[in-house]
Amino acid sequence: MAKIKRAYVCSDCGADFPRWQGQCSACAAWNTITEFTVPKTRSAIGSGGLGAVSSYAGAVTKIQKLSEVESKDLPRFSSGISELDRVLGSGIVPGSVLLLCGDPGAGKSTLLLQSIGAVAVDKSALYVSGEESIHQISQRAIRLNTPNIDKISVVAETSVEQVLNHVTQQKAEFVIVDSIQTMTVAHNESAAGSPSQVKESAAALTRFAKTEGVTFVIVGHINKDSNVAGPMQLIHIVDGLFALSSTSDEKFRVLRTSKNRFGADSESCFFAMTETGMKQVKNPSAIFLSRSNKNHAGSACTTLWEGTRPLLVEVQALCNNSVTENPRRLTVGYDSNRLAMSIAVLARHGGVMLSDMDIFVNCVGGIKIEETSADLAVLLAIFSSFKNAPIPQDVLVFGEIGLNADIRPAANGIERIREAAKQGFTRAIVPKANASRKVNGIEIIAVEDLQEALTAFERVAL
Repeated sequence: MAKIKRAYVCSDCGADFPRWQGQCSACAAWNTITEFTVPKTRSAIGSGGLGAVSSYAGAVTKIQKLSEVESKDLPRFSSGISELDRVLGSGIVPGSVLLLCGDPGAGKSTLLLQSIGAVAVDKSALYVSGEESIHQISQRAIRLNTPNIDKISVVAETSVEQVLNHVTQQKAEFVIVDSIQTMTVAHNESAAGSPSQVKESAAALTRFAKTEGVTFVIVGHINKDSNVAGPMQLIHIVDGLFALSSTSDEKFRVLRTSKNRFGADSESCFFAMTETGMKQVKNPSAIFLSRSNKNHAGSACTTLWEGTRPLLVEVQALCNNSVTENPRRLTVGYDSNRLAMSIAVLARHGGVMLSDMDIFVNCVGGIKIEETSADLAVLLAIFSSFKNAPIPQDVLVFGEIGLNADIRPAANGIERIREAAKQGFTRAIVPKANASRKVNGIEIIAVEDLQEALTAFERVAL
């Protein structure tokens, strides 16, 4: 009897080791290395001869000249949800494999069930469930008023081989697999959800998708660190990775792109979770700008660039006399290192000493700022709290702060200002390089350095 081979793989980064150890030496994570059985190696020589082994991207590998490869422009088809289409890159590419992950209860199954109802109008659709019974799916479809339920096929199955048989028999063109952590392949003796099972299952689905032109949307779970559960190979195999998360008030859902081979990898869209399913939010700026009519010190509005469109958000700051020897610097949704830099620039070039004060910065609505264009808004919000002078609600602020106190321009500045004008803003403090063109209905106050920005603040707030 052949000896069973075992390996040890980190569930976070996918690194493998010859024996178990407490900490992964590749990603420094603790207690993430799990044992699994190495699948038996399949012979590379079959009926098709040497080289007949299938790969991730197709059935049989064949060397061709790049100039001889036929270029196919595959027409995309709609998911039935316009905001989802925009995140996907103006639609779904036939034969692609997409991975949708998120927290439990975020609405992954709900969103996909609404989408498959629209796709089933002119395409054969199959919903594969490895977690819920077909009766639970039917009840949810009825509650969501899913259209074309008479055209949607559903099956409860966890075997990848059986799933692919069903897809072939039904001649399905659009398949949802919920979830990849429940799928298993017969030649792998590991338990469902193990790194090897997740990798082999995703690879088998991808091979079939690329060979037969079937579109797969795979649901994935996340671990306690909000990363995709399973090996890193899972992310490398799929064509797109999309994460669905909740905002701070749990009323809205944010769908963000982390990887997309057929579109931008920085898109995002917003949904409102209701009793009848996910509702599209066409104007997300209105969500994050729902402020009271009374002005408060320490609040400033800025605009972020999310994928292909601007998004207006509110930044709040609070300065308070510290009662401890080491003042606190706490941020929510903003980089703490950039906050420290802004405080240092404000002290060195603005003459505002905050070394004895606790400073808190918060991005309203659970938005996480990852670009530098919000630096000026954060700095003026801190200055507003320090002076106890509110910034009027009709003032927009954006720009990057340099260590020498210069204000650097932001990309797509005119589009940001135009979006602010649509939302009722009448004034904007922006870098001089972004003020080259006028926008109807809004007064542009151009600044080049910190001193000019503080002067502009006094002009609008004092």
